[in-house]
Amino acid sequence: MKQFAALIALALPLYAVPAHASMELATKSKCTACHQMDKKIVGPSFKQIAAKYKGQKTAEAMLADGMLKGVKGKWGGKVPMPAQKITPADAQKLSKWILSL
Repeated sequence: MKQFAALIALALPLYAVPAHASMELATKSKCTACHQMDKKIVGPSFKQIAAKYKGQKTAEAMLADGMLKGVKGKWGGKVPMPAQKITPADAQKLSKWILSL
């Protein structure tokens, strides 16, 4: 039984998604053209988004939906975020990552 527990403990890190993998996905998905980690560019920073929606149960789905359909007026800016050309699975991964910041 101890060997089984040790094997599971060794395998768990393989299932963890490192933060850089999601930043890589954000870069690959061209999110970083308008969003940065700590500062506002065209859109709010990833950390500002995380802070605004912290603790909201529907935040992950709402952010993913916004990526897929576009967003206008949520941050008071004049430039809307157009629908992004990403898969629903990638939108969900990005939403989860942003909210973890």
